Formats: sequence, C-alpha cells, structure tokens
Amino acid sequence: MNTKSVRIKEIFDSIQGEGPYIGYKQIFVRFCNCNLKCNYCDTEFSPNEYFEEFSPEELAVYLKKFDLKTVHSISLTGGEPLLAVDFLKEFLPLTGGVKIYLETNATLADKLAEIIDFVDIIAADIKLESASGIKDSYKFHDKFFEIAKQKECFAKIVFNSKITDDEIKKCCELAQKHHIALVLQPVMTGTRLSVTSEFAENILNRFLAQYPVTRLIPQMHKFLNVR
Repeated sequence: MNTKSVRIKEIFDSIQGEGPYIGYKQIFVRFCNCNLKCNYCDTEFSPNEYFEEFSPEELAVYLKKFDLKTVHSISLTGGEPLLAVDFLKEFLPLTGGVKIYLETNATLADKLAEIIDFVDIIAADIKLESASGIKDSYKFHDKFFEIAKQKECFAKIVFNSKITDDEIKKCCELAQKHHIALVLQPVMTGTRLSVTSEFAENILNRFLAQYPVTRLIPQMHKFLNVR
C-alpha cells in the first residue's frame, strides 16, 4: 500500500446522530483501524473483511459523487482518523471548502496539531474507565484539548451505570480548564438505553452541579434506525 493511501471501511451520506449537530446531513468517511479498544464500541471499522484503498486525490474525486451543496460537513470517523495523519495532510486541502468534522478519541494530540488548520469542528471523546475499560486517559485528553480548543470543539462522554463520582469530577475539571462543552451519551443496547431515563437525568444533574455547559444527548440515529 502506498504510504499516502489509506484503507476506508465505508463512505456514505446520512444524518449526524450524536452530539450538538444531531440532524445535520453529513458525508461520513469511516477510516479503518484504531489505537484503542473500548468495551462499548459498536462500530465495524476493522479492515479484516471489506475495505477500499484511496489516495488523497482519489478520495477527493470520489466525494464529488455526492451533492456537496446539501451537506453540512464531511465527517472523518472511524476507527481513529488521526492515525492517517500523513494522508489527511494531503487530502484535506482538496475538499473544496466543505466543513470538516473530525470524530476522534482525543488521544493523539501531536497528530491533531499537524492538521488542525484544516479542521472546523472537533467531536472528541473523554474515555471513562468504567465504560470503556481505558485507563488513565485524562493525561492524553488534557494535551489533546490544549490543541483542539483552537477550533470549535466539544467532548462526548459515553457512560453506563458504573460511572463514578471521581470520573465526573475529572471530566468537569478537564472541561473547565479548556472551556469545552460536554455531551453525555448513555451506552446503548440495540435501540434502548443501557440505563434508565431517571439514572441518566441524575448523572446529568451531577455534572451540572460542577460544570454548567453539559448536555445529555443519546444516540438519536439508533432511535431513528438510520446509519
């Protein structure tokens, strides 16, 4: 494989189902591979079965098949798109002014710094050990948000019934330090929340008591049965 080519799992247009941009139409470019393995991950990004290989120029041409005038932005998702930073440095200048919406696990600060000038919106995760199984993520997120806050940025926090007071405190401290909005997202089991509505509201209130710029937004695309 050419070093400037990447493996893409799928490309499609749909509505954004997570975070403050719910309902906006986007083109989703799903990159293969990730540097983390979260317990709750429900996304098929592995290249083990099907994928297509694109050069930067080939992907830019392919995206012109879509009506770019009708979409809010191009969502770079995965997997972890920043693993393909060398590819992105060549691809992103070819997107013709369409907004770039980066979905990331917020652990690769140095790679973000290389392409931050070409990104408009950053949808970044804060990984809770209680939900993801990822330990000591805050030090990586702290460095990441120091760079990400140059652009529009919010943090998504996926949680389940095991969320702890210490995790809430650390998330709020991180958000306060970097002045970023928090979006709480309960883990889903199929099309149902893994926690009760009452529990989710209680968690929201516990966050709001420490950091007011917090919202509770489940994965709406699962309720709507769209991709």
